Amino acid sequence: MPSKLRLDRIGGRFREELSEILLLKMNDPRLAGISVTDVKVDRELAFADVYVSALEGAARSSEVLEGLEHAGGFLRHELSERIDLRVFPRLRFHWDPTPERADRIEKVLADLRQQSSASPTKPQEVESDQPSAPQKGSAR
Repeated sequence: MPSKLRLDRIGGRFREELSEILLLKMNDPRLAGISVTDVKVDRELAFADVYVSALEGAARSSEVLEGLEHAGGFLRHELSERIDLRVFPRLRFHWDPTPERADRIEKVLADLRQQSSASPTKPQEVESDQPSAPQKGSAR
């Protein structure tokens, strides 16, 4: 069994090669504008879980995953020609919601920054109707 470090290296190499194949060799319009965010390879090298996202967000998730499943055999063949492994894992595709979550967090933080800059930093003094008492050392 490969070590954790080797599995991470294999996953990183899969991610790089898949990104290149999707960018240069795929003509399927369902796969336009997608990115491979992560690849996790199991210890037996039986499966490689490929996580993808698209610029448009989760609205395209089913379309993208369907296109990837359709192209799975081609992608596996291309990867096997580029990466030399004795046993080559089957590819499983998953939608990665992380980029959308990060965008949502950034928007919330930006709103909080905007609200804090819009509110006054010092509390304003409240003026009273009563005359102020003379201060010490002032002339009457």
